Amino acid sequence: MTPAHPHLVWDWNGTLLNDLSLVVAATNAVFASVGGPAVTSEEHRVRFRRPIAEYYAEVLGQAVDDDEFGRLDRIFHDAYRSGLTTCELAADARTAMASWTGSQSLLSMWFHEELVPTVHTYGLTSHFTRVDGLRATVGGGRKAESLQQHLAELGVDGTSVVLIGDSIDDADAALAVGGRAVLYTGGFTDRARLQASGHPVADTLTDAVTLAREVSSAGR
Repeated sequence: MTPAHPHLVWDWNGTLLNDLSLVVAATNAVFASVGGPAVTSEEHRVRFRRPIAEYYAEVLGQAVDDDEFGRLDRIFHDAYRSGLTTCELAADARTAMASWTGSQSLLSMWFHEELVPTVHTYGLTSHFTRVDGLRATVGGGRKAESLQQHLAELGVDGTSVVLIGDSIDDADAALAVGGRAVLYTGGFTDRARLQASGHPVADTLTDAVTLAREVSSAGR
């Protein structure tokens, strides 16, 4: 492990990739499949959390066991894939990545075999020392264990890490490895919840990188 220079870990969905509208549409396809209500983007941002099964259960007003979640997760991803070509990167994603002078990597809870070629399609692969997605058949879980594995493969000590993401789960994952998080308001979680978490909050990815530099310097 090398705790030397700060290392930046980026989240993908809702952070570098501006896919909120698609995620909400795919989520509504899930709810419609069981006769549930539709949610707006703002309702989603207020209520979304991981494990996603808990979010589904709250909106649907009924328990969602592992088998049912697996079925709903397939519906979600089928709907998501059908609209993926409509998504663009966050407006300042490229500028923000270019402004970080240290090493950076990408960790997503989207399926690895789909993530890697998608990142390549956007021309971003060269920015990252490593790109990891979910190596499982069903998603929806928390990020902490995946971050631990990601850093182990990189040989990076968790205490040198700053994670930029759009959810409380991103921050929890960073804390679990001894790192720090900067939370971005343009994704899946509303600003009030992010601010209440006590972590630094940014309205743009460029500002998030500035805050990441500040917290990494303070932590050394």
